[in-house]
Amino acid sequence: MTPMPPSSARRFACLGAIALGLALAAGCSKPQPPEKERPVDPQATQLRDSIQEPIQKAQAVEADVDAAANKQRDAIEAQAN
Repeated sequence: MTPMPPSSARRFACLGAIALGLALAAGCSKPQPPEKERPVDPQATQLRDSIQEPIQKAQAVEADVDAAANKQRDAIEAQAN
């Protein structure tokens, strides 16, 4: 095997450096932004609804429970006096 002439070696090294630079630049490119419009997963919606249902039911009954507690407290205070 005969050694390459100096001009060919320089040319080969220069091409190698350019190829390495391009490979590094491609690897460090800006990531793609996420999709803005994604359809809602029906299972996730059902799960959310099943979690929210008892919370909403408790919030609807809260006023009645508070009123009953106040009535009971008033009755206890009336018997104590």
